[in-house]
Amino acid sequence: MNTELATAEARRAERTALPDSMDFYFQGRASANKGSTPENMAQARCFYERALALDPSNIEALVGTAQVDFASIANFLSGDRRADVAAAEAALTKVLSLAPNHARAHYLLGSIRIHTNRAAEGTAKCKHALGLDRNLADAHVRIGIARLFTGAAEETESRVLEALRLSPRDSNAYVWMLCAGGAKHYLGRDEEAAAWLRRSVETNPNYPLAHFFLASACAHLDQMSEARAATKSGLSLDPTFTIHRLRAGESSDNPTYLAQRERIYEGMRKAGVPEE
Repeated sequence: MNTELATAEARRAERTALPDSMDFYFQGRASANKGSTPENMAQARCFYERALALDPSNIEALVGTAQVDFASIANFLSGDRRADVAAAEAALTKVLSLAPNHARAHYLLGSIRIHTNRAAEGTAKCKHALGLDRNLADAHVRIGIARLFTGAAEETESRVLEALRLSPRDSNAYVWMLCAGGAKHYLGRDEEAAAWLRRSVETNPNYPLAHFFLASACAHLDQMSEARAATKSGLSLDPTFTIHRLRAGESSDNPTYLAQRERIYEGMRKAGVPEE
């Protein structure tokens, strides 16, 4: 479902005197589409849980709760990463027991595994999701992220470009742009990184991680005024973000990835992102 339709359905649901389970689902989807801030994710979860309270078999709401948990994991918002992983995997396992060919559930399960140091397994799941729905653009991006986590960041951008070709107005395009920019930044191609990251921020300014990565890229380019402004914007959206939290959420033990990751910490530190 595209962003415009989800937003329209959410607005209709707000005017409904007796909202049903799907009404709450649409409101959750609209909240999640606003951007991956702690506030938006908490609001989305609340709506999904209200949907499930009315109908525990609402598959899309179950997928929604897993999406929220995955966003917390992938965007370093989680206060308890292990618990979020367990909750998301449990919800998706339930979904797939009810709907074995649910492409987005397979994609999310694969994504969680990619972000928890199981890149090969997660990539296989994402490819299975694409076999079920060849237009699932998100899966292309996550496969590209798996390549970054396994030391092949130069392969990430092509996956993002394929996703944008499939769904140029996708509600997640701002996330994909961060992924391309992040990969360029890992490779030390900071001018290209900054260009992608600025696109991410322009597409959706309510995405803290894009601001922090832009801050790092600009710091490496000695564009300190923009770097500090990006840090300020990121912290206004997520005041609890720290370099320590980013480091604690490492998604891979690949030595190339870990070595490249150090320059991200260095740039953020230079841009004034809090250490702890």
